[in-house]
Amino acid sequence: MQAVHSERYDPGLTERLLFRVAKKWVAGYSQEDAAKAAIDANNRGMSAILNFLGEDTLDAKQVDAAVREYLSLMDLLKERGVRGCVSVKPTQLGLAIDYDACLQNFRALAAKAKSLNQFLWLDMESARFTEQTITIYLELLKEYSEVGVAIQAYLKRSASDLLHIIEHGGKVRLVKGAYHEGEEHAFSSKDQVDRNYLHLLEMLAKSDSFFAVATHDSDLVEKALELGGNPEFQMLMGIRDELKAGLVARKLRVAEYIPYGSQWLPYSVRRIRERKRNLLLLARSLVQQ
Repeated sequence: MQAVHSERYDPGLTERLLFRVAKKWVAGYSQEDAAKAAIDANNRGMSAILNFLGEDTLDAKQVDAAVREYLSLMDLLKERGVRGCVSVKPTQLGLAIDYDACLQNFRALAAKAKSLNQFLWLDMESARFTEQTITIYLELLKEYSEVGVAIQAYLKRSASDLLHIIEHGGKVRLVKGAYHEGEEHAFSSKDQVDRNYLHLLEMLAKSDSFFAVATHDSDLVEKALELGGNPEFQMLMGIRDELKAGLVARKLRVAEYIPYGSQWLPYSVRRIRERKRNLLLLARSLVQQ
């Protein structure tokens, strides 16, 4: 099966110039670019988590194309011998259009992942989709054990959600959260988010389930190691490479999250908003071109 989106996109000159900056965080436009980045991560001692960029899709044809893209990508990972898996945003598979159709799309991906002996991650998006995303995840978990879901520490509801998932034997990637949310949904200060992240880490460490610590915060990484539970540490492509290398050197499990595709701009904007230091990283990348 051939890729649908990623190999046909032809960016204009302005976009190509901007992409010279964003490529620090994005593998490229095509599956081939993504596979090369994944193999590089493997060579550096990490597994790879690939994401075909796109979200908030309201066009059914684009949803179908995204499903085909992921099915093809899974085959490519198998063909190239890549140690890794894919991670998918529910709205890219139609959650903003129809819940049942989105669930069926995820079932197709989960079945494919199982046939190839690959894991499948569900990304978490803005707060308005949290409830449905967790419901879809728990439905998939009834049929497929090798699936996981992201939980965002900046959401006030996350402790309750995590407890519910742990009770069902689910697998969690714990992130801080990168979407703009109102105070009714999210903690407003970094200290509050960090405290809640640590609280959720403690819950995960006490559970018997596999979990992933997805943060670039060295203090939280060390606290996770103190708590135990043998987590996997997951970090974004192009961020804290020295921390990744240090964890690999300590014989810990590390995965690099590698996005690709034409929809790189919204993703890059979130990376800047998420952390002021990322803006400095981008500026340094531009100067070095």
